[in-house]
Amino acid sequence: MDLAAAKVIGAGLAAIGVGVAAIGVGNVFSAFLEGALRNPSAADGQQGRLFIGFAAAELLGLIAFVVAIIILFAV
Repeated sequence: MDLAAAKVIGAGLAAIGVGVAAIGVGNVFSAFLEGALRNPSAADGQQGRLFIGFAAAELLGLIAFVVAIIILFAV
């Protein structure tokens, strides 16, 4: 296998994490919305955790993107 082809395949596999992060963000918001609809008075107390979960899921997606770019251009 050619090195350039291996780099592109590796970057593509690393970029799968970006899609998985999008699924994670959807799960975070759906769980918050489900909990807020069940108990609206507790929704304000859980909003901080919502943003922490959102930031963590997005961070993982950004890390996957950076790894894909590093594989493409630095290796």
